[in-house]
Amino acid sequence: ERREQVWDKVSEELGELRAELDRADADASEAEMGDFLFSVINAARLYGINPDNALERTNAKFRRRFDYLEAQTIRRGRSLKDMTLAEMDAIWDEAKRQGM
Repeated sequence: ERREQVWDKVSEELGELRAELDRADADASEAEMGDFLFSVINAARLYGINPDNALERTNAKFRRRFDYLEAQTIRRGRSLKDMTLAEMDAIWDEAKRQGM
């Protein structure tokens, strides 16, 4: 009846997905992931958001930040393989602060 109600369905599908992931059933997990993604896409539709555009924007933002992470790592004479997650996160946050 109201678009806000879609979040109940998204939560329900997320719960089902997490249950299957906990069971480590690959086939059921894949099916539930599809249901979860479908419910999120439906939420986007109800709010007038183009899910393809939203995902492409996020992918582009990820690429910019990852490129920055790689460039900074090289500039600092480091290797991503040798860095801790905290070190990578710090550089990632630099990229975010720069509006990437």
